[in-house]
Amino acid sequence: VQLQASGGGLVQAGGSLRLSCAASGRTFSNLSMGWFRQAPGKEREFVAGINWSGGSTYYADAVRGRFTISRDNAKNTVYLQMNSLKPEDTAIYYCAADRSIPIQLRAVDYDYWGQGTLVTVSS
Repeated sequence: VQLQASGGGLVQAGGSLRLSCAASGRTFSNLSMGWFRQAPGKEREFVAGINWSGGSTYYADAVRGRFTISRDNAKNTVYLQMNSLKPEDTAIYYCAADRSIPIQLRAVDYDYWGQGTLVTVSS
C-alpha cells in the first residue's frame, strides 16, 4: 500500500486545515486508517483513527471535538479536518494504514505509512 498525505501548511491559531491521504496498491476499504503526528523533539503520537467502513472513529484527548477523521472508500482517501487549531498542533502529520479490524492506537501496530505533511500553527 502506498500512502500520499497532503494538505499541510501554515495557518494562524484558530484556523482550519484539511489533510488528505490517498491510498493505492491494495483494497482501501479493507484497511483501518489512522493519523499520527510528530512534533520536533517528541515521539510520534496518535491523533485519530477510523475503521474500514467509517462507522467507528477514535480521537486523542488533545484533539477530540476539534478534529474530524473521515474516509471516502470510492476515492481511496482518508481525511483529517482540523478546526480551532492551536500552536501545539504544530507537527508533521502522517497517515497510516492497518490490516486489522479494530482501530489501533499505537504506531507500531500500523503496517503502512505515508511520507508526512507539515502543519504549522502560528500564535
